[in-house]
Amino acid sequence: MDNSGKEKEAIQLMAEADKKVNKTGSFLGGMFGGGGNHKIEEACEMYCRAANMFKMAKNWNAAGKAFCIAARLHMQLQNKHDSATGFVDAANAFKKSDPQEAINCLNTAIDIYTDMGRFTIAAKHHITCAEVYESELVDIEKAIAHYEQAADYYKGEESISSANKCLLKVAAYSAQMEQYAKSIEIYEQVGSNTMDNPLLKYCAKEYFFKASLCHFIVDELNAKLAVEKYEEMFPAFSDSRECKLVKKLLDAHEEQNSEAFTEAVKEFDTISRLDQWLTTMLLRIKKTIQGDEGDLK
Repeated sequence: MDNSGKEKEAIQLMAEADKKVNKTGSFLGGMFGGGGNHKIEEACEMYCRAANMFKMAKNWNAAGKAFCIAARLHMQLQNKHDSATGFVDAANAFKKSDPQEAINCLNTAIDIYTDMGRFTIAAKHHITCAEVYESELVDIEKAIAHYEQAADYYKGEESISSANKCLLKVAAYSAQMEQYAKSIEIYEQVGSNTMDNPLLKYCAKEYFFKASLCHFIVDELNAKLAVEKYEEMFPAFSDSRECKLVKKLLDAHEEQNSEAFTEAVKEFDTISRLDQWLTTMLLRIKKTIQGDEGDLK
């Protein structure tokens, strides 16, 4: 279906909406003078219709700009909810053409939602910002900051499992950036939170495993002490394949035996496939064995 005509229609609609806004004189003059508000509301509706037509024509930038104009007008009218929704719609359009502008719109929406006390929805949009920084703008530090803020808001609203999901992202990225202490603190905290939950306790072994590896990269003795602590806290960890692997790796490292290290990792990988994060951490540990080639083959 040809949507090129939609773009012309949208441009025409934008011009009509502009006229309506201009007819009210200045914003304030129009708003305090009789039917100004009504005209502004009509203009908002027209800008939104134009934005949707731009979307149909896949002109994402124009769609985003039209949604933004409507969102700002809603703010002038003190329609906070409609304004925030407009900025989110604008962000969704800009995501396809201008990721940084998408972030700016989301931040504006977040400010409105927090001002209204809507922290759960603000947290959700912080996660969207983090995802844009992860995939489009590739700025992991900023992604971490947004995940941390989302986790804070979720905690405040007692949404602990949502907060934990965000914190686990922070832990994974922190370890990749060699901020191991931060990563360990989160894995231990989330592990402790989940080990008493019948539905989540099977995940606790994974978090204690990841914390053990972070300890291991920093210091072998620390890792030994950490594993003992986790076994004491959560006896099921002792019987897990993850715990057994860490112990084998500690022995291999102590003997500076890179072959035994690789063999233990391969054996584990045949049953539980290693993801990119685990592979990266295990390679960092293996590189501390003298004369090692730095691979897991």
